[in-house]
Parts: sequence; structure tokens; C-alpha cells
Amino acid sequence: MDIEILAVGGYNEFGRNMTAVRCGKEIIIFDMGIRLDSLMMHPEMELENTHSLDLIQMGVIPDDTAMNQLEGTVKAIILSHGHLDHLGAVPKLAHRYNAPILGTPYTIELVKQQIEGEKKFGVNNKLIALKYGQRYNISNILSMEFVRTQHSIIDTATVALYTPKGAIIYALDFKLDRNPVLGEPPDFAKFKKIGNEGVLCLITESTNVNRKGRCPSEQIAKSMVRDVMTSYEDDKNAIIVSTFASHIARVKTIAECANEIGRKPLLLGRSMERYCVTAEQMKLVRFPDTTSVFGNRRVVERTLRRLIKTGKDQYVPIVTGHQGEPGSILTRIAQNDTPYRIERGDKVMISAQLIPNDMNRAQRYRMFTLLKGQGARLFDELHVSGHAYCEDHYEFIHLLNPQYIVSAHGGIDLTSEYLDLAREMGYTLNKDFFLMTNGQRQKLA
Repeated sequence: MDIEILAVGGYNEFGRNMTAVRCGKEIIIFDMGIRLDSLMMHPEMELENTHSLDLIQMGVIPDDTAMNQLEGTVKAIILSHGHLDHLGAVPKLAHRYNAPILGTPYTIELVKQQIEGEKKFGVNNKLIALKYGQRYNISNILSMEFVRTQHSIIDTATVALYTPKGAIIYALDFKLDRNPVLGEPPDFAKFKKIGNEGVLCLITESTNVNRKGRCPSEQIAKSMVRDVMTSYEDDKNAIIVSTFASHIARVKTIAECANEIGRKPLLLGRSMERYCVTAEQMKLVRFPDTTSVFGNRRVVERTLRRLIKTGKDQYVPIVTGHQGEPGSILTRIAQNDTPYRIERGDKVMISAQLIPNDMNRAQRYRMFTLLKGQGARLFDELHVSGHAYCEDHYEFIHLLNPQYIVSAHGGIDLTSEYLDLAREMGYTLNKDFFLMTNGQRQKLA
């Protein structure tokens, strides 16, 4: 049986992640994501009402016409985690394939919400939620399981696809956090076992492979946030914190610190409501009892008005907008487009790092300039990454000992950085280490 990989999306860029693996006449798809910066280029567009062909043309979703190169039948669509750059295109593309969608429970719940909001296509694929370590038979020759790992969203998994020629490991995205704030550490024993049994290919992210050492634990970010927030318990100025709505562990930390200094945490915005309420309903997190969540824009405005009246020192709004995205709550506060007003000495904490593209740089610069002009004190990059660093990748390769490696999740500038590490470990370009671009195929066995 021959096995080959097709790079559909995410190999020339950040986002639009989608990879297909053909094993004989059976095809498995990993992820179906969107490219967020391309989406932001069209602020007037309603994603749920836009046709997939238009979105492909705009560079927002993967160009899955590349799938026409493969002879065979798609047997499963496997989602690694709940970030939009990995599952956001499911409502636009999944209906083309008569195959179930597999994910961890939280990921499947997020996909379900995405599908329910879709207005252009009917997506009737069966949704199957699998716990870590639960083996699922895709066909007579293929099976898979999700292996526990850590990332900046809960219920993230590394996918192990078992084929007659060995396992194919799909590791987009991960970090080796041995002391996480939420959940358990990665399942090192399982990775070692899979490595001993034989790994044909490792398809891995390249995001931070150029950063030396190990990626710091989420506990470090918790300490950074706590150090700043608890330094101002007697201060009467406002404290506003912005982070990724999907980073449940970080939101939990911020809410707990707010509670600790006697302020009520307010989770504001639709994405905060979607990710955090879903996680709490599924009993994957417990926020302090003083926490309130408001998603609807009109209700958010009303809440901000009430907050001003009762006293900014009694609350900590936790909002999105750390990239300066148009329409986000923090951006609108900076532009004086809400009832909330920044006053001299108010603290604005950014518990996230800049997603590096020119649009985000410009938007964040503008937002920071507006906030500083109103007297805000800025605390930036109270954050640790959710992506493995160089020495984490080194350890991961040692655990798995793959026959082949394919680097993904980034442009050629980053995927080629992986080549330096792979060379140190005895791999050779185009022999057992492959750099791929969107639309390219690579035969493995």
C-alpha cells in the first residue's frame, strides 16, 4: 500500500491549515482552518453568508480543489483542536466529503456551534467526540487516537493515525508543558510507546522552532499576570485585561486574580461567551462565582455604562482586542466608541503576544497610541507561547523517532528553520525531511 501526503493549506502561511494523507485508496483529512488576517482584509464580509469559492479566491479558506489530485475516498476529517485556523473552514468545506468529523469533546462542541451558525451550506457530517486514548477504527486498515498534549486552548490533541506502514503523527499545535494551569501534562508515556512501535512520519508545526530552549510553562504566565494585577489591590483606577477568548486557562487566571483583589471579573464579548461558557458547561473549567459573562453587543454596552456608574475599581473587564482588531471591545474603548472612558492612570493589560503580520502591527500601534493618549498605563506581553520551542521539538523527535518529517504551519522562512534542527538529528532534505508548499504531494511509502 502506498502512502502520500498532500499539503492543502497552511504550508505557505499561518492559517488555512489542512493536510490530506492518502493510504492506498483511503484518504484522511487533518484540520480545515481559516486564515484570520485574510479574513480581516474584508471587514464588511459576513463569513457565514459567503460562498466557499469566494473565500478560496480571497485566501480565507484552503483551496481544496487540490484534493482532486488524489484518487480515493475521504474516510474521516480529524480536527486537532478548537482554534479557527484549524477548524474555521469546516462549515464551508466538510459537506463535500461523505466522512465523519472527529475531535475531542470540546473541539466537537465548538465545531457544532460553527456549523449551526452557517447560512450558506448544510453540513450533515456525523460529529464524533473522542476522549484521549480512545482508539477509533476508521476502516479495516486505518485507525486513530488522540494523544493528550498542551496548547493555548483546552482539549488540544496530537493525532496518531495508525497505518500498516507505521503511525503518522499530526502535531499541529502543541507545547510540552509539564505543569499546566488546566488539564494534565502531555502523555509522554504514550508518545514513547508509539515511537517504539514505529512512526512512519511526523507532520509538525514550525511556529517557534527558531526560539532557543524550552517554551515556558503556562504557570509562568499565571505568575506574570498575578504579579501585575495584585500589585494594585488598593488602587482606584481601572484594570482592563485583554487576552485570547479561547485561552481558557489564561482567562481563568485573570478572573481568579480579579477576585483575589476584590474586583468582579466581567467576561465581555461574543467570543468570550462562546469559548468560556462552553468550557464551564462541559465542566472543563470553573471560574470564580463572582464572574459574569455578557456576549450580546447591546448588553455589553449597558454593562459598561453600569460599570462607569458604580465604579471602575469594582470590576475587571476581560475582553478581546489585543491585536487591535476593528470592532473588538478594546479597540472600541480606545476609540471612545463605548460608554467606557479611559482616564489617566487606568491600567490596560495585554496577556497575549502580537500575531506577527503587518496588519496586526499597524492596528495594535494605532490602538496603543490612542490608549496612551488618554493616559492609560500599558502592560504588554504578559504571556507565554502555546507553541513548542527548539528543544521541545528536539525532545519530541527523540520520543517518536520518525522515519520522515514534514514541517508545516508557517511560511518557508519558518518551515525551513526546522531543517537546521532536523539536520542536527541526522535527517536530510528531500530524503527523509520534506519542505512542502500548498498543493504539493509527497510520497512516503
